Amino acid sequence: MSRDWEQQFREWAKPPGKTEQDRCDNAESAIRNAIRSSDKLKARNIKIFTQGSYRNNTNVRKDSDVDIGVLCTDTLLNEFPEGMNRDDFGLEPASYHYEQFKNEIEEALVKHFGRPAVKRGNKAFDVHETSYHVDADVVAFFEHRRYDKDGAFIEGVALLTDREKKRIINWPEQHYTNGCHKNTNTGKRFKSIVRVLKALSNEMTEQNVSGGDIPGFLIECMVWNVPNSEFQNNTYTADVQAALAFLYEKTKDDAPCKEWGEVSELKYLFRPSQKWTRQQANAFTVAAWNYVGLGE
Repeated sequence: MSRDWEQQFREWAKPPGKTEQDRCDNAESAIRNAIRSSDKLKARNIKIFTQGSYRNNTNVRKDSDVDIGVLCTDTLLNEFPEGMNRDDFGLEPASYHYEQFKNEIEEALVKHFGRPAVKRGNKAFDVHETSYHVDADVVAFFEHRRYDKDGAFIEGVALLTDREKKRIINWPEQHYTNGCHKNTNTGKRFKSIVRVLKALSNEMTEQNVSGGDIPGFLIECMVWNVPNSEFQNNTYTADVQAALAFLYEKTKDDAPCKEWGEVSELKYLFRPSQKWTRQQANAFTVAAWNYVGLGE
């Protein structure tokens, strides 16, 4: 008997169930308690926020970890127009540095969860899951500002990697807002199709299907670039087919997708700085199309 893909897509389109969602919420609450209990961090201006697929409501079942940002606004990691520096904007040198901040977060997490439960990575801390909460990635951020010459700026967040001391900039608020707008404008199909393709990628990866394993974030950004008109079909199968066909055609060559952005629209999707390639994205569309048998 052939597989009922429409029913499968409808199941995959749903967000995680209440039990899994509760475990996600518990992880967020536990991290907040750990940070708030730190005497060192109490002296800082700290904001704790969720980000990633959990915050954006694009997480899928069996893949529900929680990304939590711990943002300190006492220090800025800025991006200035060419030929300008902090003096042009009246900014003082920092007295509180990123390495100290990350070390203090590590102390707080270890004190609350225990050393075996906390692993420090190059970019984030991994707080291991328990029966009470899911796995959590905790990232230390300083506020990032992208300045214009007139002094106006866009706010994001930035981290520094432990090994390379490389600055990585994220735009979680812009990502969240844009994703919500697109979801509304597509009759809530945008996030559903993102979940479908993420779950499909997970299954293809489990089955060792070549081309099936790509980052969930990349899938979300690819679907973001699909026109809203492609989500106006009567079935999920037709929406998936339309999205994959569009993405396949536009990622065959560099030119059609060169200006595509991430969901935030503040970072290009296919540029050398990214950890994925346009060719990888295109290979996924072919693999997914063939796996589901949309061409049959």
